[in-house]
Amino acid sequence: MRLLLYIMFIFLATPAFADNDRLVKIDTRQDVTVSFYYMKREGAKASVVLLPGGSGGIGMKNGIPTSNNFLVRSRELFAGNGFNVAVVGKPSDKDDLDGSFRTGPEHIEDLRRVLAYLKKDADVPVWVVGTSMGTISAAALAAVAGKEELSGIVLTSSVTEKKTGAVPGQKLELIRLPVMVVHHELDECKICVPADVPQIIRGLKNAPIKKEVYVKGGGYPKGDPCQAQHWHGFIGLEKEVVNLVSAWIKQPEP
Repeated sequence: MRLLLYIMFIFLATPAFADNDRLVKIDTRQDVTVSFYYMKREGAKASVVLLPGGSGGIGMKNGIPTSNNFLVRSRELFAGNGFNVAVVGKPSDKDDLDGSFRTGPEHIEDLRRVLAYLKKDADVPVWVVGTSMGTISAAALAAVAGKEELSGIVLTSSVTEKKTGAVPGQKLELIRLPVMVVHHELDECKICVPADVPQIIRGLKNAPIKKEVYVKGGGYPKGDPCQAQHWHGFIGLEKEVVNLVSAWIKQPEP
C-alpha cells in the first residue's frame, strides 16, 4: 500500500512540476524579441543559460523544445542538478545565427537582456553554457559581461577553426570570469578539433579559474560528425557530462 501511494504521488506531482516550465518572450532590441524556455526550480542555487549550436533554434513544438541539440535534450538533467534553466532560442529578426552575428553587438545585447531577466526573477548567480556554435556566443558574451551579470561560462564542443568567431580567435584575454572547456576526445567535427582546444586555454590569460576537460566513451554515434547524434553531441554521455559541468559550476576549480 505504501509503495502504491508513493507511485501515485509521483504520477500526480510530476505534471504539476512540469507546468512551471514555459516559453518566455522578452523585448530586447527595438522591435525584436527573444524567446527562451524557462525551467525555474524551487531552491535553485544558480541559473544556467543554455546556448545551442547550429542556427540557434530550439525546435519549439506543442509548447516544448524538441531539438536534438546536446544542451536542449539535456535540459532536464541540468534542472535535476538544482538549477534554474533557460534554453535560449533565436531572436525574432534572425533565422540563422552565424558566427558574425554571434560575435556582434546585437546578439550580445539580446543575451544581456536574458541575463537581466533571470537575475531579476531569481537573485542567484547566472552561468552560461554553450555548445558548438553556441560557444562562439558564450565567449563573446563573457568578454564584455560584468561579474554582476555573469558568474562564468562553460564551453562544450567548442568551435576552434574555419568559422567566423571561432573561440581561439576571439579576444579571450578580456574574459575575467571562470571558464570550463569540455570536449569529446573523439570529436570528428572539422570545425571543432580536439587538438585545438589548448589554444582556448592559453588565450584565457585573465580568467581567474580555467578548467580543460576531455571526455571519452558514450555510445552509438551516427550521422554527420558535426551533429548532435555523434561524439560532437556527447551521444550516450549526456548525464555524465551534465553532472561534470554542474559540479564545476557549483564549485569552480582549476
